Formats: sequence, C-alpha cells, structure tokens
Amino acid sequence: MKPKSSPVIRNPRLFFVIFGILVLHGALIFNLYRLQIEKGEYYSNKAAAQRGLLGDLNARRGNIYISDKNNNHIPAALNKTYQVIFAVPKEIEDVQEAAGILSDILGLDREEIIRSLSKQNDLYELIVRKATADQIKSIQEASIKGVYIEDEDYRFYPFGELGSQLLGFVGAASEGRDSGKYGVESFYEDILRGEPGEIQGDKVKKSVPGRDVYLTIDRNIQARAEEILQGIAEKYQADSGTVIVEEPSTGKILALGNYPNFDPNNYSKYPLGFFGNPAVQSLYEPGSILKVITVASGLDAGKITPETKYYDTGSLTLNGKTIKNWDLKSHGYVTIREVIEQSINTGAAFAEAKLGHDNFYNYLVKFGLKEKTGIDLPGEIPGNLRNLEKSFREINFASAAFGQGISLTPIALINAFSAIANGGMLMRPYISADLNPEFVGRVISKEATEAITKIMISAVDKAEVAHIPKYYVAGKTGTAQIPDFKKGGYTDNVVNTYAGYAPAYDPRFVILIKIENPAGAPLAGATVVPAFRELAQFILNYYNVPPDYE
Repeated sequence: MKPKSSPVIRNPRLFFVIFGILVLHGALIFNLYRLQIEKGEYYSNKAAAQRGLLGDLNARRGNIYISDKNNNHIPAALNKTYQVIFAVPKEIEDVQEAAGILSDILGLDREEIIRSLSKQNDLYELIVRKATADQIKSIQEASIKGVYIEDEDYRFYPFGELGSQLLGFVGAASEGRDSGKYGVESFYEDILRGEPGEIQGDKVKKSVPGRDVYLTIDRNIQARAEEILQGIAEKYQADSGTVIVEEPSTGKILALGNYPNFDPNNYSKYPLGFFGNPAVQSLYEPGSILKVITVASGLDAGKITPETKYYDTGSLTLNGKTIKNWDLKSHGYVTIREVIEQSINTGAAFAEAKLGHDNFYNYLVKFGLKEKTGIDLPGEIPGNLRNLEKSFREINFASAAFGQGISLTPIALINAFSAIANGGMLMRPYISADLNPEFVGRVISKEATEAITKIMISAVDKAEVAHIPKYYVAGKTGTAQIPDFKKGGYTDNVVNTYAGYAPAYDPRFVILIKIENPAGAPLAGATVVPAFRELAQFILNYYNVPPDYE
C-alpha cells in the first residue's frame, strides 16, 4: 500500500507559499533580535555620537571674573561639569515600568516621563540636569535599560547669591540653546557665548569659545556691602534694598547689590520678580538727599552762598498745597549751611526759588537725573522729571527741591553724588574692566563742589551718626514718603537713603545705601546711616587709606 502523499507535496505552489512565510517570519524575528539586542549598543553609540557632535558645535561659554584690591582675578561665573541623567527612548522596553521607577527615584511627574520615553524614534531625551549623588547612585542601582548617566558642562556661580542681579544667569533660550538672562550674562552675551560650530557638507566647522569678561567689582567690598544691606533690611523688615559703591574719579562700580536676591545656580526656584536689578531698573523718589543737588546748583549759579539767610516759618503754602518741615518745627533765621545740616524742607524750596525754575531743571538734567547713565547693564531706565516739564506750578518745583515729585534710579543718584565728589565732573558708571573711564561733562564748578562738601562734612560732624574718627566724611540722608499710586498723594511708608563719600577732600569711594518700606517708618538716621558708616569704615581699612582729619 502506498503511503498517502502530503497535500503540500501534492501542491508545490502551496509549499513555496508556506516556505516563504516561514522565511519572512524568521527574518522578522532575526531583525527584531538585531534591533533590540545587537543594535541596542549601536543606538546608544549613535546617541552618544550625536551628543558628542553637538558638543563640538556648541561654543564653550566665557567666564566672568571679579577682583580684589590687588587685581587678583576671582571667578564669579564659570563652566562646571555636572552629571546628567538621560534616556534613549528607542531602547526602552517597557515605558510604563521605566517611567514608574524614574518617577519614584527622581520625584518627577510620571506622566511627563511617559511622554518623554514614548518618543519612539528619539535617541536622546534629557531627564535630569545636575543630578545629585543620591540620584546617580539610585539610577545606577536600578539599572534601567535605555537610561544613562554622562557628564555635561553647565554654568556655575561659586559665590551663590553674591551679586546675583548683577551677574544674571544662563538659561534655556527659545531656540533650544542656552543663553544669558539678566545682568552681565545678558548684556555681554555676544562676547561670552562665542561662535557655535556648524556642519558644512561632510565637514564639521568647530566652535569658537566665548571670551572671558572681567568686572570692576571688588569681591570683598561686594560681600561686605551685601552683608550689611541684608542685615539692616532684615532688622527693619524692609521690603527691599540696594547698595552701590562707586569710584568717583573713574566711574568704576566697586559693588552693586540688592535685597532680596537669589541663587543663580538654582534660579528656577525663585519668583521672576527677583531677577530684575532695582539699582538700574527701578525709579523712586529720593527725598531730602536731593537737597544736596539743589544747594550745589544754587552755589554754582551764584544765586546763594553757604551763609545766605532766610526766615523759616516751618511751612510754605503754594498752589493751595502746604509744605512742612520733617520735624514740624519753625527754625526762624537760618543759613543755607543749616538747611543741609538740619534738612529743612522749606530751606530747599527757598534755594530752588533763588536759583529759578528753568535753572533748577537744567541742573537736574546736567547731573544726569533725567537720562540713562549708560552703565553696561541691561534694562536701565531714565529718570522721571515730568512733574517739572508738564506744569510750571510752584509747588512742583518746591517739592522737587527736597526730592519729592520726581523719581530716579539709585545708579543715577550715586553717579550725581560722584560728580560732586569728583570736583564737578560727571563720569559714566561702568562695570567691565575692559572699558575706559568716560568723561560725560562738567556739571558744576570745583569751587561749588568744595563749598557743598564742607557743608556736608559739617552736617556729618554735627549729627555724629556717620562720623568716622580721623576722617572727613561728606554725606546726606533722605527719608521720602512712598507715593500712593491708587489714591494719589503719599502713604505713611518711607524709603530711607544715604549717600556719602570719604575721605571727603580726596574721595576714594562714594556709597549709596537704600531700603524701602522699613517697618515703623523710621528716619534714615536710624537705619541706613549707621550702615553707611560701617561700610565706609570697612573700605577705608581695606584700602589702608591714611587718616585726613585735622
């Protein structure tokens, strides 16, 4: 009996069809094996190669340096290697499981991780920048296929919060490339970032590293200034504060700090409002400190002398508005010298009237209180003298004479004081050590500066709070009411400011220190004046400035 033949054998066409299916199925299994097993390393290497190529194309960012009195360069912003955690989604075998493990270890949102790992053709997905040692250890122990650890350069600020608004930070840009945000990082972005490389056909044009930026900021003065500012701001529960130290003969900024500040190493943890620089971007009414500008202008114009007398009744009514002295007293016959010594509001209004409205306004402009100073920091805004421009009401000019009704930036105010300290010559303030001193123009005569300096020295010596033994110190307080922008008029809250310089007849520095809305609305003499004295004493000792007081 013949054995029955198989249907496949009896039908050669069917045999070849089945054979073809088996071959294709085997090829599919073999290809899947190659993709998942053999090619896993290939895709990892490909991702690494792409990242390496990206590293060749990205320009290494330049460093930012500050200095000390011996011109030692101290890095304030540099590039530091951190470990990052990333994934190659193509290699992830179980997205749900991997996302769950990563979420537990890293404390990240599980759904967001799932979205990142579900990009099937993606060869690189960043999970964590600047991973901690604990995170790295946990990831290594978890051994998740398709999740890797490698080194990458990121911006590092070794002094943390020091000079944060001055320096700014580096963050991701809309085009995907990190760039400088705020401060020096933003203003000097073109210098710091360098030139990225590019792929030209089958060739790679390598990147050109960014150049370093050197600042005029003295690390020791900056640190002490910020420490003192924070101390008084916290003591009096102030909303904010600013401190600036300028070298009057050149315009160099030796220190510039604000309170509150932030840590640029972890900028994402802070509110957006912390990143701006109030020293150059915020206007405020300075108060009685402006009496120095008013009187100096009158002295320069020859309209008054230090011994010019007038009779103070304690108040002055103009255009239906009444000006009173801060102490609510009537001082009787007083000299212009005593107007500064006792900070008499009606006396400042008298000096302005003798000078004349047009002259007064023009001197404010010459002192640089209307335009930007030109400091090399982003976002500087000009002063606001509109109250004197839109109306010639007597009350507007009388109020402006003692610093109310007009507003300016702290950098403009210290620069105006620096002009007086510099014998009447206004300089452009700057922070890049590569810049040269820039003379803006003569504001008042040297004789006028000497006269107003003597008046301020007398005020300091009589008040005693800012006096430093064995040194002549010139300075003036300002306690200004904060405007009520909703209802009009002024609130009971105040801004305290003090500006001064030493040694008064050959100044090495000018200091401005300001706090806004200290609790209880104290006078500047109780808050910023002792802070000024402390900082001035530090700088005199730091520079080993010989005593000049006779």
